[in-house]
Amino acid sequence: MKGQDFVRRLPDSGHHFKSATSIWRLIHLDPLLLLALLFISAYGLVVLYSASGHSQFMVKRQLIFFALGYIAMLAAAQINLMFIERFSFWFYLLGVVLLVLVLVIGVGAKGAQRWLSLGFIRFQPSEIVKLAVPITIAAFFSARILPPRFIHVLIALGLILLPAALIVKQPDLGTAILVTACGLIGLFLAGLPWRYIIGTVIVIAAAIWPMWHFVMHDYQKRRVLTLLDPEVDKLGAGWNIIQSKTAIGSGGWEGKGWMKGTQSQLDFLPESHTDFIIAVLAEEFGMIGVLVLMAGYFFLISRGLWIAATAQSTFSRILAGSISLTFMVYVFVNIGMVSGLLPIVGVPLPLVSLGGTSLISLLFGFGLLMAIATERKRVTV
Repeated sequence: MKGQDFVRRLPDSGHHFKSATSIWRLIHLDPLLLLALLFISAYGLVVLYSASGHSQFMVKRQLIFFALGYIAMLAAAQINLMFIERFSFWFYLLGVVLLVLVLVIGVGAKGAQRWLSLGFIRFQPSEIVKLAVPITIAAFFSARILPPRFIHVLIALGLILLPAALIVKQPDLGTAILVTACGLIGLFLAGLPWRYIIGTVIVIAAAIWPMWHFVMHDYQKRRVLTLLDPEVDKLGAGWNIIQSKTAIGSGGWEGKGWMKGTQSQLDFLPESHTDFIIAVLAEEFGMIGVLVLMAGYFFLISRGLWIAATAQSTFSRILAGSISLTFMVYVFVNIGMVSGLLPIVGVPLPLVSLGGTSLISLLFGFGLLMAIATERKRVTV
C-alpha cells in the first residue's frame, strides 16, 4: 500500500463554528452584544407592563419603537466607518441647526419646548446630537496628533458646549448633561492631560455660584434643594423621591411579586413608566431583580469597552469608548436620582423606560458599536 493511504485526517470540527462566525460577520452584528441588548429589552418590557398599570397600549408602543430601533441598529452596523468619519461635521451641523429650529418653531409640552413636528410624527433633535457630538469629537481627534494640544482642547469644548447650551435653553438639563458627558468622555479618551482635567474641575466649581443665580430655573433649584432634604416639602417637590425610596426599600431582597407593588399599582409613584421605573423593579422583583438588570448592563458595557480596546483606528476607539461609557452614565444618573443620590434631571433608564426617539438613537449608537466590532474582524481574519 502506498504511504498516503495511511494518512489520517481529523474531522473538520470547527466548520460549523466558522460558518456561524461568518454569518454574524456577513450581517455585521456582534452576537454577544445583540444577546445582551435583547435580554435587557425583554426584561424591560416585563417591568414596563406592570409600571404602566398593565397598559397594553404602552407595551405595544414600546414594541414598535424597539422594532424601529433594532432596524436602525442593523442599518447603522452596515455603515462604512470611513464615511461616518468623513461626514461627521455635517452631521453635527445638522444637529445644531435642528436645535436652533426647536427654539424657534418647536413644539412645547409641560413647560418645555423640545420637539420638532413633521405633522405625522414629532421627534427630539437633542437625541440626534447625543450621537453627533461623540462622532464629531472622535473624528476631530483622529485627524490630529495625540495627546491633544491646548488649542484643540478648546475647540473640542466649543463643539461640546454649543449644543449643550441650546438644549439647556429648551430647557432640558438632563439631556444637556448627557450630551456634555458624551463629548467629555471622548475628550478624555483622546488622552486629555491631567492638568486640563484638574483645571476643568476648578472651573466647574467656580461656575456653581453664577449658574445657580443666572442659569438654573426655579424648578431646577428646587430639585437640588429637594435632594439635600426631601422632607422639607413632602407633598410637593419631595414627593417623588420619598415615594421612590419607599418603593425601593419595601421590595427587600425578593420583592413583592410582579404587578403586586403597592407604590406603583396604587399610583403613589409618579412617572413610574419612565424616569422612576427602576423603583417599580426594585419593589416587585427586589434586590435580586435589580442585580439581574445590573448584570445585563455590566456585560453590555464591558463588551462595548472590549470592542473599543480592540478597535483598529483612533476614530473607532474613541467612538466605541464614548458610546459604551456614555451608556454607563445614563444608567448611573437614572439610578442615582431615583435613589436620592443625585438631583432629579429627567433621565430615563435605558432600554427599560418607555421611550421613543431616545430608544431609537440609543440602539442606533449600538449599531455603530457593532460596525466597529465587525470592522476589527474584517481586518484581522
